[in-house]
Amino acid sequence: MKRKSIHLAVAVVAVVGCLQAMMSDPVVNIGKRHGELRAAQEAIVSSFAHISTAQANNSDELGGHAAKAKEYLIKADAELRLAADVANRR
Repeated sequence: MKRKSIHLAVAVVAVVGCLQAMMSDPVVNIGKRHGELRAAQEAIVSSFAHISTAQANNSDELGGHAAKAKEYLIKADAELRLAADVANRR
C-alpha cells in the first residue's frame, strides 16, 4: 500500500510539472520558413505582455478575465507551434 502511495505521488508531481511547462509564457519559436505563423506568434507574445501590464496597472483586479485571456493565448501559442510542426513534416 505504501508503495502505491509513493508511485501515485510521483505521478502527480510529474503531471503537475508537465502542466506547468505547458503553461509557460508564450514564446516565438517558429522560424521564418512559416512567416505567417511566426507573425501570429509574435502578436500573441505582444498581447500577452500588454495583458500583463494591464494586470499590474490594475493590481490584478480584473475579475480573472485577464488571466483567462492569457491562458487562451498560451494555448494558441502552443497550437501554432503544432501547426508549424505539421507543416514541417510535409
